[in-house]
Amino acid sequence: QVQLVESGGGLVQAGGSLRLSCAASGRTFSTYDMGWFRQAPGKEREFVAAISWRGGSTYYADSVKGRFTISRDNAKNTVYLQMNSLKPEDTAVYYCAAALRHMSYSESYYYGLSYDYWGQGTQVTISS
Repeated sequence: QVQLVESGGGLVQAGGSLRLSCAASGRTFSTYDMGWFRQAPGKEREFVAAISWRGGSTYYADSVKGRFTISRDNAKNTVYLQMNSLKPEDTAVYYCAAALRHMSYSESYYYGLSYDYWGQGTQVTISS
């Protein structure tokens, strides 16, 4: 069983920054591929960013590329999402997710079904 706990959400003005953290339980965090997803009110959950278990590969949705950065610290069992130049359309609940089996294809990172465990989410609200 893997537990994921997100933190770092909040209310910021457009153009501001936030850093989300996701702390994972378990001694094998370093073997998990990790992802961030978000869900805005009335919308479907969407992919935001992902990072491979070694941290050597990262993936981003086009809507956040160049503004968000995903990283991980395996010594701290934590994955981060640095969000800069925030826009009102970034407002959503942000979820981190863990995949216990390494992704076979890069496309797999983008799909929620590829992940086995999910956190409870953290609210991010961007005011205009």
